[in-house]
Amino acid sequence: MTIFHFFNCAILTFGPHAVYYSATPLSEYDTLGTSVKAALVYLGTALVKLVCLATFLKVSEGDIFDPYQELLKALIGFIDVAGLYFALTQLTHRNISQNHKFQAVGLGWAFADSVLHRLAPLWVGARGLEFTWDYILQGLEANANLVLSISLAALGSLMWLRKNKPKTLIPIIYLCAGIVATMPSITSYLRRGLGWHLPKVVCFELFTSLVMAFISWQLFSASQRPSA
Repeated sequence: MTIFHFFNCAILTFGPHAVYYSATPLSEYDTLGTSVKAALVYLGTALVKLVCLATFLKVSEGDIFDPYQELLKALIGFIDVAGLYFALTQLTHRNISQNHKFQAVGLGWAFADSVLHRLAPLWVGARGLEFTWDYILQGLEANANLVLSISLAALGSLMWLRKNKPKTLIPIIYLCAGIVATMPSITSYLRRGLGWHLPKVVCFELFTSLVMAFISWQLFSASQRPSA
């Protein structure tokens, strides 16, 4: 029963990444190499973030929301944006379109994040004797992170790769990218500042990810239309 629960949670956490790759044109254009490179860039970015967090953040004795510490975390979190910039603009890719490139990069980014932050807790906790909803919620959280990562990659693609986008959309693109990049700090405030429980936070993340995905899709579609 415990192994069955572990596999269920693992499929919920990592399965959507494989489904997204196989169900979209990414598999037809063989973009797996791009996703792997993006995952490696994420691991390097996570290492830099870990060093910065260990250097500049103080160890909190209790689970108390500290605005100064959270602001510092948010600023350090923008290292992810720098990592995405490198993955989108500096890595060598196959001859694929901009549309497929940002999806492959976002997919690899989200998969590496799930492996790094959720695989070990699943292996240790989901195999326990007592059933808990926490790991199912973590799987749903990984799905929300997948959507947010692809949305951020789409917005980054608009910011750095598309030169002829409508000027009226530029502030909206940067605003949406800032919101997505600071989502970890927003959810931290909801948990520790407002005292939200994990199910409520996960529902918020799922809803926000769908909204940001819709907005990113609309912005990407509008930027592809020929200017009058």
